[in-house]
Amino acid sequence: MRALLSIEFGKLLRLSSLRFSLVLLALFPAIWAFAPGVAEIYGFFVISAYQVPALALLTTMEFLLPLLVAIASAELLGLERTFGTISTVLLRPVTRSQFIAAKLIVATVYPFLLLAFMLAVGLISGFPFGYGSFLGGTGLGAGGLPGEGLITPGAALLELLRGYLIAACSLVPISLLALLFTVAWMNAAGGALATLGVLITMQLMVVFPGLERFLLSAQLSAYVQPVADLGWVLALLAVYSAAFAATAVVLFERKDF
Repeated sequence: MRALLSIEFGKLLRLSSLRFSLVLLALFPAIWAFAPGVAEIYGFFVISAYQVPALALLTTMEFLLPLLVAIASAELLGLERTFGTISTVLLRPVTRSQFIAAKLIVATVYPFLLLAFMLAVGLISGFPFGYGSFLGGTGLGAGGLPGEGLITPGAALLELLRGYLIAACSLVPISLLALLFTVAWMNAAGGALATLGVLITMQLMVVFPGLERFLLSAQLSAYVQPVADLGWVLALLAVYSAAFAATAVVLFERKDF
């Protein structure tokens, strides 16, 4: 299984969609750090390096990051079908469960790797603003960007780490859902588009107040929610992830190649 995981992570790193995502996510923090119109449009001046990663996350989490995660996760299996390598791999001493489980693990880890990269780039892009204490907030804490007074570098960094970690967790079910749809149709484009279609449909279902807190799309803003609500959110994300992963395994076992 270790060798299989190594191969799957190698495939992930070679995806053109991943390379495009890294370039795009490297540009966003720089845009928010140095764009001249940020203060005019948003009424806010960036005064600390710790605010740059937060602004990048706040502006990409609603649509761009789910899109990038869905595309790459769908390609993990979709490209195998496109190039006809699935049958060849399964001829080796690798069971179907092991094969799809390795892809599910990679799809689970991928959002954390992507957001770790964006956080690092954001902190580097904010270098001109300094890493000291400042009056205000990171944008991911209780006080938002205005903050609640003086914030120390340690507290600011903890807010960023907490926000990015929760954001990555909320992207995991989306990654697994994209892989599930790809298993169902054995097509990367179909898997990614179906995932986005489900998310958009869920966003439209906010007109049903009783359902809103259960919607996967509603959890994309979990990284700015109070700590007291996180237990429920993380439990719901775990249920979604487990359900999508289990369904993907069952469907893949029944596929005829």
